[in-house]
Amino acid sequence: MSERPYLSVVIPVYNEEPNVPRLTERLAKVLASYPRPAEVVFVDDGSRDGSVAALLRARLILPQAIVVKLNRNYGQHPAVLAGFVHARGDVVVTLDADLQNPPEEIPRLVAKVEEGFDVVGGFREARQDTWFRRTASRWVNRMTARILGIRLRDYGCMLRAYTRPVIERMTGTMERSTFIPALACLYASRITEVEVAHAAREGGASKYGLWKLVRLNLDLITAFSLFPIRVVSFFGIGVALLGAGFGVFLFVRRLIVGPESEGVFTLFAILFVFVGAILLALGLIGEYIGRIYHEVRRRPHFLVERVYGGSGTQPASAGDGI
Repeated sequence: MSERPYLSVVIPVYNEEPNVPRLTERLAKVLASYPRPAEVVFVDDGSRDGSVAALLRARLILPQAIVVKLNRNYGQHPAVLAGFVHARGDVVVTLDADLQNPPEEIPRLVAKVEEGFDVVGGFREARQDTWFRRTASRWVNRMTARILGIRLRDYGCMLRAYTRPVIERMTGTMERSTFIPALACLYASRITEVEVAHAAREGGASKYGLWKLVRLNLDLITAFSLFPIRVVSFFGIGVALLGAGFGVFLFVRRLIVGPESEGVFTLFAILFVFVGAILLALGLIGEYIGRIYHEVRRRPHFLVERVYGGSGTQPASAGDGI
């Protein structure tokens, strides 16, 4: 492990014990045929099953692998960031442990980086996911592309390659948002995509349910754009003008027609719409204020409990969190 690797493969792992042996075998074949030094950085994101033990057994097949064990579950993107901190390669490739994206695609992404690109994303053309996952992903991709102004088709694919300068910029940031593909786009000059294969999940369960997807979308919107606040501002101006115009209309009507009570239910309906809009605006403002609250506390994105491999098994140090 003294030789500095050219390629680092970072793999976040959370309750993926059934998939680790197959992943290890396929990854070992890929790296054995790769002509340059390579390492693997497994990041256990607080797994509750036997994933850590499976990863330690994997080091018998992949001696160039290290296992970074986090003290609890932080989520996929903070786990990837922890892997970036420990990766040493000039090119860093991220890969999920569920084998839906094949490790055999890694050399293609690295070759694309060597053409001069800073970030190379995988594009899952024939996705083997449920209709709900494909629809939600399509919506997130369109929204992300609009927010960042970079027209990539698949921000959700974790099979991606990054150059060392982009990795250092991401690990050096103190932002609370850790949506890795979006952060990388902010720090890269040349970005492209390549089509990669995609397979149905064979073991374990998906870690992204409906609630996590909603949280991811909300985090993405508020972390990388002021668009929601601006929409609320323009909406508030429109509502104020509409309310003033409606008040003038009611005043003139009262002078002409006289007092009447037939439209009271219409007024209640309009009131409820306005109250709902106000609550929505308060929620968005609260989301931004909450983000500021998290920023000023400067709590670490993750804490490393132990590192297995590399220069030996090590306990966590004070600098093992960002």
